[in-house]
Amino acid sequence: MDKVKTWSRRAAAALAVLWGGATAPSLHAAEIVVGQVAPLTGVLASTGAQMVLGGKIYFDWVNAQGGVHGATIRQEVADDAYKVADTVKLTREMLAKAEVVALYGFAGTANITQLLADGVLQEGGAALVAPYTGGESLRNPFNPWIFHVRAGYVDETEHMVQQLTTLGMNRVAVMYQDDGFGKAGLAGVEAALAKRNLKLVLAAGYERNTDKVDEAVKAIKAADVHAVIMIAVNKPAAAFIQRYREQGGGAQLYNISVVDPTELVKLAGLKNAHGLGISQVVPYPYRPQLPVVREYQSLLKKYAPEAEVNYTSFEQFLGAKVLVEALRRAGPAPTRAKVVKALESLQSFDLGGITLGYSPTNRIGSRYVEVTVIGSNGRLMK
Repeated sequence: MDKVKTWSRRAAAALAVLWGGATAPSLHAAEIVVGQVAPLTGVLASTGAQMVLGGKIYFDWVNAQGGVHGATIRQEVADDAYKVADTVKLTREMLAKAEVVALYGFAGTANITQLLADGVLQEGGAALVAPYTGGESLRNPFNPWIFHVRAGYVDETEHMVQQLTTLGMNRVAVMYQDDGFGKAGLAGVEAALAKRNLKLVLAAGYERNTDKVDEAVKAIKAADVHAVIMIAVNKPAAAFIQRYREQGGGAQLYNISVVDPTELVKLAGLKNAHGLGISQVVPYPYRPQLPVVREYQSLLKKYAPEAEVNYTSFEQFLGAKVLVEALRRAGPAPTRAKVVKALESLQSFDLGGITLGYSPTNRIGSRYVEVTVIGSNGRLMK
């Protein structure tokens, strides 16, 4: 896990300035607009900044090569602060603009679930590519608007439960965010345990958009479990790790993939975060073994030289590659409907050592999962 330098510390402010004028209505003749609503402030701000960066470095490179069919890509970004109502409002505003041909890289199971419940995506008729969520409700039942690049939380929790039960850790608790995101992960853990004729010892929730985890710490420490699986974002996850360890909690800790390990070490302290297992839904981006990882590292160095390699920016980089290929296949005058059809045609698309696939009846591009661990030096280890 690499320490994020000046860029990341000032990311939200810098991105706000960078895209402050991005919503201006002027449209150049040869321009393709992609809309992104991301949490650039609030509890998920550091993650949101990495999400935007991952797409930006690829879109910048594509534009430097002449764009897509001669048109440049404009990444229009709005900050929802991870608030559901703001996600809905900002998405409606984006989809009201005819020039927006696709949506990209939103965050939050509850946020995107509300877009579906309110019919926002259906009314807009635009694809949402690479949302930063593994919520099962966004995958099943099938909906035609969301094209997932990552595996779901059910896949992640199954992998974690398999690992810990293989090691003889059968007493499991869950610390979860009390919303659609947290409940999706909780359900995944319960299903994985049931598959092995086991039951969850305890589930302890915390309030969304807070780090109020003291009650969860108290309850889980008293339960004397072997392992705790956290379905949590950066700040509350770090708060739980720090307080649980400082109060003598000794269980093996895991967290679902949506956290930034750099942020966890910074907030919880290396002594407390050391040994934390984190599930991942894309390959290890720190070693350039795959062509797409080499490409990502090269473009990161070129277009964001102060930024460090990061799982989140890498995942969104992959999503940007998927979207750009769909824009190419959609032809010189892409429409929302043409982009959806083009995405469906990516039935076995090689991103550079990683293959994703969609079809008219499938929107889950990948089910890849592995578990990494924060090492004694603060870096992620496989």
